[in-house]
Amino acid sequence: MTDSLDFDLLARVCNPPGVSGFEDAVQHVVSTELQASCDEVRWDSLGNVIGLRRAASGGPARRVVISAHADEIGMMVKHICPEGWIRFQPIGGLHAPSIVSQMVVVHGREPVRGVIVPDHGEAETAPRLEDMQIDLGRPPEEVRQLVAVGDPITFAGEVAWLNDQVVTGRNFDDRIGTYCLVEAMRQLGPTEVDVYAVSSAQEEVGVRGATVAAHAIDADIGLAIDGSICTGPFPRPHDPTCDFGAGTGVYVMDRLTIGHPGLVSFLLQLGEREAIPCQKNIGGGTDASAIQRARGGAVATTVGAPVRYMHSTVQLCHVRDITATVALLKAFLEHAHELPLGVA
Repeated sequence: MTDSLDFDLLARVCNPPGVSGFEDAVQHVVSTELQASCDEVRWDSLGNVIGLRRAASGGPARRVVISAHADEIGMMVKHICPEGWIRFQPIGGLHAPSIVSQMVVVHGREPVRGVIVPDHGEAETAPRLEDMQIDLGRPPEEVRQLVAVGDPITFAGEVAWLNDQVVTGRNFDDRIGTYCLVEAMRQLGPTEVDVYAVSSAQEEVGVRGATVAAHAIDADIGLAIDGSICTGPFPRPHDPTCDFGAGTGVYVMDRLTIGHPGLVSFLLQLGEREAIPCQKNIGGGTDASAIQRARGGAVATTVGAPVRYMHSTVQLCHVRDITATVALLKAFLEHAHELPLGVA
């Protein structure tokens, strides 16, 4: 395992807009990247990108899926006020205190920058989402020429180095996972399983894309790739979270899935054997829930780099955790045929 990060690839994956339902820009990047590492790449009707890397033997093999969601939280234009202010509808779980005074991009006839402001001056009261609006700093008639109801809105930040070991971005939930999926497929050697690499759509609004993809693939084994809940400056002692910079998280359970015990043990043992730093995580809902429940069911859980401040506009991730995630995915896919299936 190395601690090297392909920052150019990370930027290509993280910088395009892609709120739920509007993932095409990032999916085009992922599709192009997967062409070099997969035997087939296709899009489905919900906007998922699915790459297939066949087993080296060419014969019947286990179907193994890894899935990272491409969508990010954001907003949609709901109403344009007579004065030119924009009212918005949240897409995904926005954290209201985090978005006040943040710069956004409204993707209308052309990308237009604006700022989120509360519609009242009561500094003593934290504004609610419904108390906020977007100011584009333009005359009302110009706003109406550029923007229409239904236009998606993203936060404006792009991926950047915070220091020589930590990167920051607006959408590491889950573009870090998307980066890890693409990079693991680039590094992957021959396998004895058929590998399906899925960049899924609309996870933030109910795991919609992965549900469709998982049904089509009918996998035997599945790993979602998502952010692991991470300690920050003000952790609550009773919260089970991962440590920043201590390795990739292996989900024991989350809000929607109890990780298959045999798969969790296999991943942790593989990490120990391959000198890949791993830690247990208990997190939120992920694509694993769709993979686990599709058709006859699959052995499934989630892995992913710890991310500080998920669902905010300034998310942090440690290079060591990102590269550990890539290394664990690569090792898992190359050894997935060894996993005993059946009773946990």
